[in-house]
Amino acid sequence: MPEKLVIALGGNALQSKDSAPTAQAQLEVVRQTAAHIAEISRRGYEMAIVHGNGPQVGRILLASETARDTVPPMPFDVCGAMSQGYIGYHIQQALKYALAARDRNYPVVSLTTQVVVDRQDPAFQQPTKPIGGFYTEEEARALEREKGYVLREDAGRGWRRVVASPLPRRIVEIGAVRLLWDHAIVITCGGGGIPVVENPDGTLEGVAAVIDKDFAAELLAEQVDADALLILTEVEKVAVNFGKPDQRDLDRLSLAQAARYVEEGQFGVGSMLPKVEAAMKFVRANPGRRAIITSLDRALDALDGKTGTVVSFA
Repeated sequence: MPEKLVIALGGNALQSKDSAPTAQAQLEVVRQTAAHIAEISRRGYEMAIVHGNGPQVGRILLASETARDTVPPMPFDVCGAMSQGYIGYHIQQALKYALAARDRNYPVVSLTTQVVVDRQDPAFQQPTKPIGGFYTEEEARALEREKGYVLREDAGRGWRRVVASPLPRRIVEIGAVRLLWDHAIVITCGGGGIPVVENPDGTLEGVAAVIDKDFAAELLAEQVDADALLILTEVEKVAVNFGKPDQRDLDRLSLAQAARYVEEGQFGVGSMLPKVEAAMKFVRANPGRRAIITSLDRALDALDGKTGTVVSFA
């Protein structure tokens, strides 16, 4: 049986910090990303792909708010749905081409996906999820005064707006994902999924939040019975004392070690922490299966056990 993967793509897989934040520049980066994913597919893995949307949904929201005197601004959840559509379209187009170039005529489909969250989730009282671009501290303070945004410093890279990041509880379209699994590579839970709450009458209502894509990918991996959760980011391995002279890269992390490092505050809230916590959750629910955190360009080597950080039960 082919090994089943859920792949969570980090922001560097969609956009380069060295290029302009345009749709065309994103497509160029996605084409490079698609080449790596196509190689994983050629190796025989079955997969679903989850991607983030922090910068993109931030720009869509900013564009909507800037034009508010001409057209009514879009609600935050609708902006998230829009980001799912255009990012999914880019991945779908680029990956289909990359597969064809490797003689794999295999369908790729992006699925607009809603994810149920709890309206009582404490995250709504303490926003932490970064969206949009980076600002200086002076610019951040001005935005807080003028627009009422909440901005926080992001791992030494600058200041970013943060919104609530509730935990995912249920993937509404999981049945469709399972039906598609044997017939296509599915791009789903884009941006962590469109966050919705369930009303007493069973209807769904969008809310202003961003679900962390790593936790959405973990939930998806559990619900499709994946053999591995592959979380791709900018660094080859998880590290402790990151950015310090005594930085130490980690080949393996047991649940006990990971919990200790989380308690010590070793991982950035807006960067590595959700990746490690999502990996822990998957392994805890699936002892004997693996969660791997590594960089996009070393993904195949990590799957072969040559690099990356493997989070294991013990």
